[in-house]
Amino acid sequence: MGNFAAFEQKMTAAGMGDAAIRAFRRNYEALLRNETGMIAEESIEPAANLVSLEKLASGAPADAALLAQAVVIKLNGGLGTSMGLQGPKSLLAVRDGLNFLDLMVRQILDLRKSSGAPVRLLLMNSFSTSGDTLAHLRRYRAEGLADASEVELMQNQIPKIDAASLGPVVWPADPSLEWCPPGHGDLYPALVGSGWLDRLLAEGVRYAFVSNSDNLGAILDPVILRHFAESGAPFLMECTRRTAADRKGGHLAKRKADGRLLLREIAQTREEDVEAFQDIDRHRFFNTNSLWLRLDLLKAQLAADSGVLPLPMIRNNKTVDPRDKKSTPVIQLEVAMGAAIECFEGSTAIDVPRSRFAPVKTTGDLLALRSDAYEVLENGQVRLHSSRQGKPPLIELSDEYKLVDSIESLGVPSLIACRSLKISGPVRLGPGVIIEGDVVFSNSGAEVAVIAPGTYRDQTVEL
Repeated sequence: MGNFAAFEQKMTAAGMGDAAIRAFRRNYEALLRNETGMIAEESIEPAANLVSLEKLASGAPADAALLAQAVVIKLNGGLGTSMGLQGPKSLLAVRDGLNFLDLMVRQILDLRKSSGAPVRLLLMNSFSTSGDTLAHLRRYRAEGLADASEVELMQNQIPKIDAASLGPVVWPADPSLEWCPPGHGDLYPALVGSGWLDRLLAEGVRYAFVSNSDNLGAILDPVILRHFAESGAPFLMECTRRTAADRKGGHLAKRKADGRLLLREIAQTREEDVEAFQDIDRHRFFNTNSLWLRLDLLKAQLAADSGVLPLPMIRNNKTVDPRDKKSTPVIQLEVAMGAAIECFEGSTAIDVPRSRFAPVKTTGDLLALRSDAYEVLENGQVRLHSSRQGKPPLIELSDEYKLVDSIESLGVPSLIACRSLKISGPVRLGPGVIIEGDVVFSNSGAEVAVIAPGTYRDQTVEL
């Protein structure tokens, strides 16, 4: 069992480069050693005393010379399949006909205009998102953001592993299902294998700001860039305070053995430690997946690690066809981008306000984003309304609203003063519906119930 030659042959035939193959080999060998990637609670202590962006805000921002050394990298490999989309999630409409990609471009163009610096944008696309993304970017040809050779960093793909044989799974019914994404930790081998790391360094780019394409609050902040540059740190993670809604998200901690910061995901947590993992008063900071990298130090660290950062491997047990639970059991190996915080001596983190974290993972998130609880600024930035003090409304929708199409007819209420909204059953929110505090709408019938205009505050409405 465990003959890697078959994987190497398969990846080479599919056009995967040496960096991707070496990264997969490292994780595959960890699998053969039965490494679990688990991080025991007794081996860590909570992260504390983080620098606060609010305290830095009075400092000088980065000047044009420093901004000219920066690249914004957006992780854009995801399809919105869990929300019923057929294409890239970044093409999902947010507001006023603008999608995530349009707002990202606005952010970059505003930075360029306000600073006079040629801030770069790189989109880390997957094989699934590349075509549609580049097609949409054609409208920005005049701004130099349409050519793949200037804006695209391609994500790798890796083979799924047959759980029984530990060889490459074979699925003739749909060979594309034999492959899976390697997680956003693929950023590092993708930067190397594509040649982008050397190219950026040759062009004088030293600092990379990396974030998810569905997090519109994550815009390159010149104050953070200045702080990062002056710190000399190789790696900076943006963290924010956990709320009840973040109990399952990866949190920051410090390893007792060597004092290094690390990221622990729920998949790396033993069953007996889950309660401690979800204790938001103990582990107060979670990873927003917005990272800052010193590219020259990244290259040096890669050289020291024989070309592959030693990221903790995360094992996921799946079926080869995710829609068929009776299909061949497989193992998918992933690595998390933020886990690299423990790979660099001197890595650090910063406590940022919740306004820099506005991701859309569910239709409930999308409903909140489309409401007055969020502001969409002219520069493309999206942020929670200041009156919410950094806390997003908690939106819980029943299964019939799982897909984007289903909320188009739901209506968008005022949520600026909403703490939580729960909707169950067929409901339509008429114009002028205002939600304040904690509100529940429940319809057990089959007919759509229309919610009349008015203010609903701290109440349950049975329809």
